[in-house]
Amino acid sequence: MRAKAASWTEQLGKLFLGAGLLCLPLLAQAASEDDPWESINRPIFTFNDTLDTYALKPLAQGYQAITPQFLEDGIHNMFGNVGDVGNLANNLLQGKLEAAGVDTSRVLFNTTFGLLGFFDVATKMELRKSDEDFGQTLGVWGVSIGPYVVLPLLGPSTGRDAVAKIPDSLLEPYPYINDVPARNLTRGVDVVDTRASLLSVEKLISGDKYVFIRNAYLQNREFKVTDGEVVDDF
Repeated sequence: MRAKAASWTEQLGKLFLGAGLLCLPLLAQAASEDDPWESINRPIFTFNDTLDTYALKPLAQGYQAITPQFLEDGIHNMFGNVGDVGNLANNLLQGKLEAAGVDTSRVLFNTTFGLLGFFDVATKMELRKSDEDFGQTLGVWGVSIGPYVVLPLLGPSTGRDAVAKIPDSLLEPYPYINDVPARNLTRGVDVVDTRASLLSVEKLISGDKYVFIRNAYLQNREFKVTDGEVVDDF
Protein backbone atom coordinates (compact mmCIF):
# COMPACT_ATOMS: atom_id res chain seq x y z
CA MET A 1 0.00 0.00 0.00
CA ARG A 2 1.19 3.50 -0.72
CA ALA A 3 2.17 5.62 2.25
CA LYS A 4 -0.56 7.92 3.37
CA ALA A 5 -0.20 11.66 3.40
CA ALA A 6 0.79 12.97 6.82
CA SER A 7 -2.23 14.02 8.84
CA TRP A 8 -3.04 15.19 12.33
CA THR A 9 -4.40 11.77 13.31
CA GLU A 10 -1.31 9.90 12.13
CA GLN A 11 1.02 12.39 13.80
CA LEU A 12 -1.03 12.18 16.98
CA GLY A 13 -0.97 8.39 16.95
CA LYS A 14 2.76 8.16 16.35
CA LEU A 15 3.62 10.78 18.96
CA PHE A 16 1.02 9.48 21.40
CA LEU A 17 2.38 5.93 21.37
CA GLY A 18 6.02 6.64 20.61
CA ALA A 19 6.36 9.12 23.46
CA GLY A 20 4.98 6.63 25.92
CA LEU A 21 7.33 3.89 24.75
CA LEU A 22 10.38 6.10 25.18
CA CYS A 23 9.37 7.84 28.39
CA LEU A 24 7.36 5.19 30.26
CA PRO A 25 9.96 4.50 33.01
CA LEU A 26 10.44 8.20 33.77
CA LEU A 27 6.72 8.97 33.84
CA ALA A 28 5.45 6.03 35.86
CA GLN A 29 5.62 7.63 39.31
CA ALA A 30 4.51 11.11 38.21
CA ALA A 31 1.64 9.75 36.14
CA SER A 32 0.40 7.65 39.07
CA GLU A 33 0.20 10.82 41.17
CA ASP A 34 -1.82 12.43 38.38
CA ASP A 35 -4.30 9.55 38.37
CA PRO A 36 -6.21 9.74 41.67
CA TRP A 37 -9.32 8.34 39.97
CA GLU A 38 -7.64 5.16 38.72
CA SER A 39 -10.19 2.93 40.45
CA ILE A 40 -12.91 4.56 38.32
CA ASN A 41 -10.80 5.07 35.21
CA ARG A 42 -9.79 1.44 34.82
CA PRO A 43 -13.33 0.01 34.48
CA ILE A 44 -14.18 2.73 31.96
CA PHE A 45 -10.96 1.95 30.10
CA THR A 46 -11.88 -1.74 30.05
CA PHE A 47 -15.31 -0.89 28.65
CA ASN A 48 -13.81 1.33 25.94
CA ASP A 49 -11.15 -1.24 25.08
CA THR A 50 -13.71 -4.04 24.79
CA LEU A 51 -15.90 -1.90 22.53
CA ASP A 52 -12.88 -1.08 20.40
CA THR A 53 -11.72 -4.70 20.19
CA TYR A 54 -15.05 -6.14 19.10
CA ALA A 55 -16.60 -3.25 17.19
CA LEU A 56 -14.52 -0.23 16.24
CA LYS A 57 -11.25 -1.95 15.35
CA PRO A 58 -12.91 -4.57 13.10
CA LEU A 59 -14.83 -1.77 11.39
CA ALA A 60 -11.62 0.16 10.84
CA GLN A 61 -9.86 -2.92 9.47
CA GLY A 62 -12.76 -3.64 7.12
CA TYR A 63 -12.89 -0.01 6.01
CA GLN A 64 -9.18 -0.06 5.26
CA ALA A 65 -9.44 -3.38 3.43
CA ILE A 66 -12.27 -2.44 1.05
CA THR A 67 -11.58 1.26 0.46
CA PRO A 68 -9.26 2.08 -2.46
CA GLN A 69 -6.13 3.82 -1.20
CA PHE A 70 -6.73 7.06 -3.12
CA LEU A 71 -10.26 7.30 -1.72
CA GLU A 72 -9.14 6.56 1.82
CA ASP A 73 -6.45 9.22 1.54
CA GLY A 74 -8.95 11.70 0.12
CA ILE A 75 -11.47 11.14 2.91
CA HIS A 76 -8.67 11.44 5.44
CA ASN A 77 -7.57 14.73 3.88
CA MET A 78 -11.11 16.15 3.92
CA PHE A 79 -11.47 15.58 7.65
CA GLY A 80 -8.01 17.04 8.11
CA ASN A 81 -9.08 20.14 6.19
CA VAL A 82 -12.01 20.61 8.56
CA GLY A 83 -9.59 20.19 11.47
CA ASP A 84 -7.51 23.08 10.19
CA VAL A 85 -10.36 25.41 11.17
CA GLY A 86 -9.87 24.41 14.80
CA ASN A 87 -6.12 24.78 14.43
CA LEU A 88 -6.64 28.30 13.10
CA ALA A 89 -8.92 29.35 15.96
CA ASN A 90 -6.63 27.99 18.67
CA ASN A 91 -3.48 29.44 17.14
CA LEU A 92 -5.19 32.84 17.20
CA LEU A 93 -6.21 32.34 20.84
CA GLN A 94 -2.61 31.42 21.69
CA GLY A 95 -1.21 34.45 19.87
CA LYS A 96 0.55 32.36 17.21
CA LEU A 97 -0.26 34.71 14.35
CA GLU A 98 2.20 33.23 11.86
CA ALA A 99 0.86 29.73 12.40
CA ALA A 100 -2.71 31.07 12.14
CA GLY A 101 -1.81 32.62 8.79
CA VAL A 102 -0.52 29.27 7.57
CA ASP A 103 -3.73 27.58 8.77
CA THR A 104 -5.79 30.13 6.86
CA SER A 105 -3.81 29.49 3.70
CA ARG A 106 -4.17 25.74 4.13
CA VAL A 107 -7.96 25.97 4.43
CA LEU A 108 -8.24 28.29 1.42
CA PHE A 109 -5.97 26.30 -0.88
CA ASN A 110 -7.24 22.86 0.14
CA THR A 111 -10.89 23.87 -0.01
CA THR A 112 -10.57 25.44 -3.47
CA PHE A 113 -7.74 23.80 -5.39
CA GLY A 114 -7.93 20.63 -3.29
CA LEU A 115 -11.65 20.08 -3.98
CA LEU A 116 -12.96 20.59 -0.43
CA GLY A 117 -9.77 19.11 0.97
CA PHE A 118 -9.84 15.80 -0.91
CA PHE A 119 -6.33 16.64 -2.13
CA ASP A 120 -3.87 18.10 0.37
CA VAL A 121 -2.29 20.63 -1.98
CA ALA A 122 -1.25 22.85 0.94
CA THR A 123 1.24 20.31 2.27
CA LYS A 124 2.76 20.01 -1.19
CA MET A 125 3.12 23.78 -1.10
CA GLU A 126 5.11 23.32 2.14
CA LEU A 127 2.42 24.90 4.30
CA ARG A 128 2.99 23.06 7.57
CA LYS A 129 -0.07 21.61 9.30
CA SER A 130 -0.68 22.56 12.94
CA ASP A 131 -2.14 20.34 15.63
CA GLU A 132 -3.92 22.56 18.15
CA ASP A 133 -7.01 22.27 20.32
CA PHE A 134 -8.63 24.22 23.14
CA GLY A 135 -7.05 21.98 25.78
CA GLN A 136 -3.65 23.18 24.60
CA THR A 137 -4.92 26.76 24.54
CA LEU A 138 -6.01 26.48 28.18
CA GLY A 139 -2.59 25.06 29.01
CA VAL A 140 -0.87 28.00 27.32
CA TRP A 141 -3.12 30.32 29.35
CA GLY A 142 -1.86 28.68 32.53
CA VAL A 143 -4.83 26.45 33.40
CA SER A 144 -3.74 23.39 35.40
CA ILE A 145 -3.98 20.06 33.62
CA GLY A 146 -6.03 18.48 36.41
CA PRO A 147 -6.35 14.75 37.13
CA TYR A 148 -6.16 12.09 34.46
CA VAL A 149 -9.60 10.85 33.45
CA VAL A 150 -10.87 8.20 31.03
CA LEU A 151 -14.07 9.32 29.31
CA PRO A 152 -16.64 6.73 28.18
CA LEU A 153 -16.27 6.20 24.40
CA LEU A 154 -13.91 9.18 24.07
CA GLY A 155 -10.92 7.65 25.85
CA PRO A 156 -7.99 9.28 27.70
CA SER A 157 -8.28 12.87 28.84
CA THR A 158 -7.63 15.18 31.78
CA GLY A 159 -9.79 17.56 33.74
CA ARG A 160 -8.63 20.43 31.53
CA ASP A 161 -8.95 18.55 28.25
CA ALA A 162 -12.38 17.17 29.12
CA VAL A 163 -13.77 20.69 29.63
CA ALA A 164 -12.03 21.86 26.44
CA LYS A 165 -13.92 19.30 24.36
CA ILE A 166 -17.02 21.49 24.60
CA PRO A 167 -15.64 24.53 22.73
CA ASP A 168 -13.70 22.20 20.43
CA SER A 169 -16.98 20.58 19.39
CA LEU A 170 -18.31 23.97 18.26
CA LEU A 171 -15.51 24.16 15.69
CA GLU A 172 -16.56 20.85 14.16
CA PRO A 173 -19.17 20.69 11.38
CA TYR A 174 -21.56 18.34 13.18
CA PRO A 175 -23.56 20.93 15.19
CA TYR A 176 -24.33 22.69 11.93
CA ILE A 177 -25.52 19.67 9.92
CA ASN A 178 -29.30 19.70 10.29
CA ASP A 179 -29.93 16.42 8.49
CA VAL A 180 -29.61 13.81 11.25
CA PRO A 181 -28.77 10.78 9.04
CA ALA A 182 -26.15 12.81 7.16
CA ARG A 183 -24.68 14.07 10.42
CA ASN A 184 -24.49 10.60 11.95
CA LEU A 185 -22.99 9.11 8.80
CA THR A 186 -20.34 11.82 8.57
CA ARG A 187 -19.42 11.47 12.22
CA GLY A 188 -19.29 7.69 11.91
CA VAL A 189 -16.96 7.83 8.91
CA ASP A 190 -14.77 10.32 10.79
CA VAL A 191 -14.47 7.98 13.79
CA VAL A 192 -13.71 4.92 11.66
CA ASP A 193 -11.20 6.83 9.53
CA THR A 194 -9.42 8.10 12.63
CA ARG A 195 -9.27 4.57 14.09
CA ALA A 196 -7.98 3.18 10.81
CA SER A 197 -5.13 5.68 10.79
CA LEU A 198 -3.96 4.33 14.17
CA LEU A 199 -3.92 0.64 13.25
CA SER A 200 -0.28 0.72 12.20
CA VAL A 201 1.00 2.29 15.43
CA GLU A 202 -0.88 0.37 18.13
CA LYS A 203 1.73 -2.40 17.97
CA LEU A 204 4.01 -0.09 20.00
CA ILE A 205 1.89 -0.67 23.11
CA SER A 206 3.61 -2.89 25.68
CA GLY A 207 3.09 -3.95 29.29
CA ASP A 208 0.03 -2.76 31.16
CA LYS A 209 -2.06 -1.21 28.39
CA TYR A 210 -3.88 1.16 30.75
CA VAL A 211 -0.64 2.49 32.27
CA PHE A 212 1.08 2.75 28.90
CA ILE A 213 -1.72 4.78 27.31
CA ARG A 214 -2.11 6.97 30.39
CA ASN A 215 1.58 7.86 30.53
CA ALA A 216 1.84 8.33 26.78
CA TYR A 217 -1.20 10.61 26.75
CA LEU A 218 0.05 12.81 29.60
CA GLN A 219 3.51 13.10 28.05
CA ASN A 220 2.05 13.92 24.66
CA ARG A 221 -0.19 16.65 26.05
CA GLU A 222 2.70 18.25 27.91
CA PHE A 223 4.79 18.13 24.74
CA LYS A 224 2.05 19.85 22.74
CA VAL A 225 1.31 22.59 25.27
CA THR A 226 4.99 23.55 25.41
CA ASP A 227 5.43 23.07 21.65
CA GLY A 228 8.19 20.57 22.37
CA GLU A 229 10.19 22.84 24.64
CA VAL A 230 11.86 21.02 27.52
CA VAL A 231 11.36 22.65 30.90
CA ASP A 232 14.28 22.22 33.32
CA ASP A 233 12.82 21.85 36.82
CA PHE A 234 16.24 22.53 38.29
